[in-house]
Amino acid sequence: MRKSVAALMAIMLLASCASTPEIGGAPDLQVLESSEMPPPDRSDMVEAERPYIVGPFDKLAIDVFGVEELSNRKVQVDASGRISFPLVGVINISGMTPGEIETTLQQKLAANYVRNPQVTVNLEQTVSQVVTVEGQVKRPGLFPVVGRMTLLRAVALAGGTDEFAKLNEVVVFRTVKGEQYAALYSLKQIRLGAYGDPDIYANDVVVVGESQARRTFKDFLQIVPLLTTPLIVAVDRFR
Repeated sequence: MRKSVAALMAIMLLASCASTPEIGGAPDLQVLESSEMPPPDRSDMVEAERPYIVGPFDKLAIDVFGVEELSNRKVQVDASGRISFPLVGVINISGMTPGEIETTLQQKLAANYVRNPQVTVNLEQTVSQVVTVEGQVKRPGLFPVVGRMTLLRAVALAGGTDEFAKLNEVVVFRTVKGEQYAALYSLKQIRLGAYGDPDIYANDVVVVGESQARRTFKDFLQIVPLLTTPLIVAVDRFR
């Protein structure tokens, strides 16, 4: 009982103290006096020097050399990260690079009587502005950020939370000008109107009830139901 009271007093002190406290004795975490993380700038929303990962709603141009019926095929990835291709059927390619998709199609076509298939996969239309939603949601994956995106909308794109999701433990990770931030939100409190539905930006990572993300806030999660405001921290390095 004394420990619970002490923890609650610590939270109250964090809310009123002007200095930036440490979480769990870790010097790489600083609590920010804010209800939202800072928005990213343009450079933060464009990740350079990384292989493109194909995701939902991307459009692909697929050619099988020497097979007219399988050439110049325009294929769009569906919301679940799947495509349909003749002689192959429906396959899940979400999270693959174009080169990995080529290899997968070649293997499956070779197993369906196409001799030495040479497959080329090009990006016809890319959706570079995406948010990652994972954890205790029905359809985790990458989703396009079209127009204004909020946390509730991002979770809805992922099919909503699953039956056992911890609605008080939703973490959003963001990089702003090389600095890493994490925010702890409660979907319950947002839906009750305790605070606003925060904006979500391209390259944000939303994690619903995942234990690895919760470690960032390990000293606070025991009394999460008592918190009626978001918890924002600046993270020098994620563990």
